[in-house]
Amino acid sequence: MNTSSRIAQKILEMVGNGLWGFKPNLMHHIVTQHGASASLAWFVKNMPTYEKILKQWGPIRTHLLATEISVLNGCPYCTYGHVYALELHYFKATGQLLPDDEAEITAWHGLSEDEAIEKFRQLINSSELVSELPFFERTLLLRQDKVQPETEDDAKIVHLLQMFSFLNQCGINGKTDRDQAHDPINKDMLLRNEYGQLRQKSA
Repeated sequence: MNTSSRIAQKILEMVGNGLWGFKPNLMHHIVTQHGASASLAWFVKNMPTYEKILKQWGPIRTHLLATEISVLNGCPYCTYGHVYALELHYFKATGQLLPDDEAEITAWHGLSEDEAIEKFRQLINSSELVSELPFFERTLLLRQDKVQPETEDDAKIVHLLQMFSFLNQCGINGKTDRDQAHDPINKDMLLRNEYGQLRQKSA
């Protein structure tokens, strides 16, 4: 790795550490696969829109769709990072656990697409996420090019689809080791400990 690539990786890791409290493993693979300039340019172009979506939609919807897309694209790295964030936000909001934990959902990338989609529908319908089902289904339609984007919400979904197409491919190509929750909630160690203890008890 040349000097410019090492600097780019360090910059991206610093951004990740500032946002989420750790240096994301994926940054090295993005820079290795796409080079310093292209990697930095991609983040400058895509991350502000993602942060805006996260603020407008909230973390549960955003991470649910990011998890959906990452599972269907076959990327365990991104799946784990976003489903762990989803699990933590759901636990914080409801005091309850989702029926499936982050390890189980991450493993869904090994299922057929139809099986994985059915697993998501069961998860949504068996939790307090039923209001998110239309967004889940709309994401499927837009991903499969069965409809054209028409609304502002559609534009947000399209951005997530395009963004995670890039990130998922980097994660898959790099065989990236999973790390932590890809959200500022990851820095709440007390919440993470409470969630982990309850998961252990429920197991």
